This record gives sequence, C-alpha cells and structure tokens, in this order.
Amino acid sequence: MTKIIGVIPARWASTRLPGKPLQPLCGKPLVQWVAERASKAATLSDVFIATDDERVRSAMEGAGFKVVMTAVEHPSGTDRIAEAIHGIDADIVVNIQGDEPLIDPGLIDEVAGALVGNDRWQMATAAVPLTDVKAVQSASVVKVVMDEEDGALFFSRSVIPFVRDETPGIEAREESLYWRHIGIYAYRRDFLEKLVRAAPCQTEKAEKLEQLRALHIGGRIKVIRTDHMGIGVDTPEDVERAEKAIREMNLA
Repeated sequence: MTKIIGVIPARWASTRLPGKPLQPLCGKPLVQWVAERASKAATLSDVFIATDDERVRSAMEGAGFKVVMTAVEHPSGTDRIAEAIHGIDADIVVNIQGDEPLIDPGLIDEVAGALVGNDRWQMATAAVPLTDVKAVQSASVVKVVMDEEDGALFFSRSVIPFVRDETPGIEAREESLYWRHIGIYAYRRDFLEKLVRAAPCQTEKAEKLEQLRALHIGGRIKVIRTDHMGIGVDTPEDVERAEKAIREMNLA
C-alpha cells in the first residue's frame, strides 16, 4: 500500500511577517490552522511540521502535532522537507505551504492521488484559472502552461502563453488561457531526493522558481486544475483577510 505523508515547512524568519508560523489568527497560530486542515485529508497517513525554531516546535507539540527540527539555512521548503523525512517511512510526500490556513483537504487528496498508481508523474501540483489582466501581467503571479495531459510544460513569472496577434487579455474562450500556479507539491520520495541533490539550473536562477529544476532534470509534473485559490498570509493585511474568511466559514 502506498504511504503518503504531509509535511508543512514552517521557517521562523520572514521579511514581511517575522515569526509568521506563530502569527495568531482568530486565537490560534497560523501553522496550527494549516496542520488542522491538512489532518483532514483522507490520503495522508501522517502530518509533520518541519521547522527551524524551538518556539514553533514547543507550540505545535503542545497542540498535539508531530514536529521535526531542521537546519536554519535551507534555501527552500523543498530542501527543508527532504531533511525532515530522513528516517520517516513514506512513498509520496506532500509539501503543504505553512502560510495557507484555509488549504482545502480535498485538494491535498487530489494532488497526492495523482501519483498513486501512475508512474508517468514524478510530481504533482495545482493551478487555478487566471481571469484578471493585472494578475496575468504581474511578476509576482506564477503562471503555468500545460500539455494535453495537464503535464506542466513551463512555469514563469512572465505572461505565458504570449498572445502574438491580440492584446494579451482575458477575452472569452472555451477554457482559460492563463493558469495561476498554486504552491502545493506532491513528490515521489526518490524523485524528491534526486531533486535536492541537483544543482539549480539557469531558468530556476532567472525565475526564482525551484519547480523549473524538476523539469530541467526530466521530471514530469501533473497539474491539478482547481477553483480553490486559498489565502496566503505574507503581510499584516493578509492576516485581516484570513481572519475574515475564517469567520465567514464559521471556523472560529
């Protein structure tokens, strides 16, 4: 039987929101909201929080969650997760972003499930239709282009695909032309270990997108199409939006 675990990277340092994992949202730390939502995913046999800070460890173990201590200097959440799973039995590992307090457990199941019984894919992730012109043109919004099997062809901060003969807008189409990448990943364990051993490629360095390394070394990434955008918490303004959404969902 395929064993799937979820790992939530929770780095203490944050330029815009220091101590972000323990940022209170409606009376509970941000990372606790994430862990509670992830624990509802039917495919996960276990959920771990990977952190570099004793304050996070103490708070989350006190809340009943499993915590793995990792090094401070990891360049990415992927590297932190690769260290965290040493000695833990797992065939598939799901990287669940530690700043998504309303992550959909069903989306976790879909992303993880894409790798079960299908050796064609080494990774899986998700994307939502992008219908806002400013977002399409924003470098902070990562776009993804897929093939006919919804395999990722490329990820970019630029406008992809580029519409040569018309304004690159949001004209009416049978399906969305633009897709916004959502930062949830499932990895086969052996591919995750291969990925963190590989050196960053030129496109990754240019775009600052580590998933491009996976494509560069030949990995196939399945993209799950979803309408669940979620709410990322990176700034004090995001805290207000997240608390409002939590109350509207009657979760607090």
